[in-house]
Amino acid sequence: MKWNKVLALALSGVLSVGLLSACSGGTTSQPSTAPSAAQEDTDPAAESSASGTEASFTTIEDGKLIMSTNAQFPPYEMVADGEGVEGTGFEGIDIEIALALADKLGLELVIDDMEFDSALLAVQNNAADMMLAGLSYSEERDQVVDFSDPYATGVQVVIVKEGSDVTLDNLGDYMIGTQRGTTGYLYASDTPENGGYGEDHVIGYDNGATAVQELINGTIDAVIIDQQPAEEYVAANADAGLTILPGNWVEEDYCLAVDEGNTALLDALNAALNELIADGTVQSIVDKYITAE
Repeated sequence: MKWNKVLALALSGVLSVGLLSACSGGTTSQPSTAPSAAQEDTDPAAESSASGTEASFTTIEDGKLIMSTNAQFPPYEMVADGEGVEGTGFEGIDIEIALALADKLGLELVIDDMEFDSALLAVQNNAADMMLAGLSYSEERDQVVDFSDPYATGVQVVIVKEGSDVTLDNLGDYMIGTQRGTTGYLYASDTPENGGYGEDHVIGYDNGATAVQELINGTIDAVIIDQQPAEEYVAANADAGLTILPGNWVEEDYCLAVDEGNTALLDALNAALNELIADGTVQSIVDKYITAE
């Protein structure tokens, strides 16, 4: 693609999936797992058993790992109809990966659901230990947070109405909708000199669902969003005559993020994450939510 971004280090067999997410305005903490017996007997801000080595790190609240997210980004994070995974009230790939990470570190996961921009700020403002929200790496974000090793590959695509004249090549001639704060918004609204289409051609919405609805209403001509959410939205609006343009608009890495300079916590999370990748846990979680065609 025209974007000079880091291409994903794809997991073996991992499927392409997306990045954006919007969230409800509420910020309700929901404990999702009980701390292990080993955790109750140790200083929760000190010892980590990830990778079988001891590593000192601190979390905002003793014994807890607070995750900020935006739970409107299926299949990565969604508000559940019922109790959700392990009683969290949420479900999705990132939710289950976060639970597995907390378990590795002997901590209790707490999930804070909020708008995408707010989720990133929560990490920077010491209100959350980490962000998992279909978050893709970008150089701009890397200035304010530290990224983990990648755990999946993200592919962004373009949704249009069937019969539309919009193509990947002439996209900049039309009105585009994206979710605010996402890399889709950042890239598309950038200047043409930097490969974007300019702010005059892009409208940012609170979430992907609103952008898709505005496409249906005719307010905009296209929506840029990650592939898996795009497929979910097209399927959910079958009567609206939506389709996904052939080809990938951009590819990028999915990572979790911690506050810039929080090296100890990042090292512990990376060690746990790489164990979960190596033993097949991450791939099994992805396979649970995404079925290969």
